[in-house]
Amino acid sequence: MVEYNKSIEVVFQGTSLLAAENHPMHLHGFRFYVVGRGFGNFDKEKDPKGYNLVDPPLENTVGVPKNGWAAVRFRASNPGVWFMHCHLDRHTSWGMTTVFIVKNGKMPEAQMLPPPKDMPKC
Repeated sequence: MVEYNKSIEVVFQGTSLLAAENHPMHLHGFRFYVVGRGFGNFDKEKDPKGYNLVDPPLENTVGVPKNGWAAVRFRASNPGVWFMHCHLDRHTSWGMTTVFIVKNGKMPEAQMLPPPKDMPKC
């Protein structure tokens, strides 16, 4: 659950003891800035010092390097329920997914629209 307009950072860790591979991670409903990438395990003290905060690429899918990590940032400015997942289908069944629930903002333009009146009931 995320407050509207909150700045979010996600670090994807792609290391494995056996058969490591790259992971194309995708977020619905947003684009994000790819602020950093590296190999090995992410070090929360050292690695953010090397982030590109001047002109990071704006993407909706980031390739997490084989045996590495990728860091992304976005602003939660789109209320709703948004799926983040690995684009390799079998990895979805392995649990490489999450959902961001972005709460409504205060202004009408920052809130989810109600369902249409003619929408069938479940």
